[in-house]
Amino acid sequence: MIFTSSRKEHAMKYGLNIPENGQLDLVSLGAMVHRLDPGVVPFKKATNFNVYVSGGEFNVAANLSNCFNMRTGIATAIVDYPIGDLINQQVQAMGVKPFYKYFKHDGAHGPNMAIVYSDHGFGVRAPVVFYNRCNEAAAQLKPGDFDWKSIFAGGVRWFHSGGIFAALSPKTAEVIIEGMRSAKETGAIVSFDLNYRTKLWNISGGHERAVEVLDRIVENVDVLVGNEEDLQLGLGIPGPKVVAKSKLDSSVFIDMIDKVIQKYPQIKILATTLREVHSSNHHSWSAVAWIDGTAYNAPTAELDVFDRVGGGDGYAAGFFYGLLTGQPPEDGKTGLGARSTINNDAGRYYDGHFGAGKGICRRRFGTDTEVVRKVQTQFKK
Repeated sequence: MIFTSSRKEHAMKYGLNIPENGQLDLVSLGAMVHRLDPGVVPFKKATNFNVYVSGGEFNVAANLSNCFNMRTGIATAIVDYPIGDLINQQVQAMGVKPFYKYFKHDGAHGPNMAIVYSDHGFGVRAPVVFYNRCNEAAAQLKPGDFDWKSIFAGGVRWFHSGGIFAALSPKTAEVIIEGMRSAKETGAIVSFDLNYRTKLWNISGGHERAVEVLDRIVENVDVLVGNEEDLQLGLGIPGPKVVAKSKLDSSVFIDMIDKVIQKYPQIKILATTLREVHSSNHHSWSAVAWIDGTAYNAPTAELDVFDRVGGGDGYAAGFFYGLLTGQPPEDGKTGLGARSTINNDAGRYYDGHFGAGKGICRRRFGTDTEVVRKVQTQFKK
């Protein structure tokens, strides 16, 4: 990978050496899923389901591509059967470049593309989410399945993965570490969303294994995304000494930052969302980010929520976009915090909702400049 002199001018931004150039702005590594969604109808009453394509790591790449016209890719498993074809078509339609490890379906038992069952909830009824990841192809991925040298050959600015993929099997964590080390060798920034899911870790060795595995992964990370629960459960960081005044109070998260940085001094950025859920359809959203020694709080946005699933992925995509484009973190209404909160309202509509209108950020909000202008009206003074 060849870096131009302009990279040096950008080198110390946020304490990171973010490459200015590359054929791809971001490559994600993770599992693809298809989601069955009955909408606002509870599963036990449902008679119809919409089928959508999703995946925590993929959503970041899809949001960056579709909402912000960035060049992104996804390294993942795909199965040679109709569901795999469906997923592949939607990956391509979102403008994300695929790097696939192919698996052959045996016609009966798999391997399979995982299923996520998730409704929207409505009013006081919260959404319900559960999985069928039996014989999942992505869980069979192992080191050596991806040609990282080829993937990074044209230059990749940012590499991203997450805790859901790490929990799928002992081998998937090793694939993440392999990808991160390859990314580091080429100068790419490495990010990781802890995304701690108790359901997945309980069948993958439990909490103790989670802490051990995530510790080895986070040792390679420059930018970490995760809330205080993720930090405690996923990294074994002791709980905060302060009590939050509300769900939007960032003091609990900030109180834990020093402990995280003491354990992982190479981390330059640590960020999370702050959410006050009034009902399934009305959330107050904000975010907090520790950037190279300074904490920043985003303004609070009042969001009318169609579907909350994937909100954290939308946040990560908007936040990474701000970092990749050199946005000023201190500018609360046009900088990193604003764009990440904006993308909660815009990009989150991608997750699992291809072609439904809510997935198309620009169709809903217009150009990037228009996104900022329109969503600013939602910020509290």
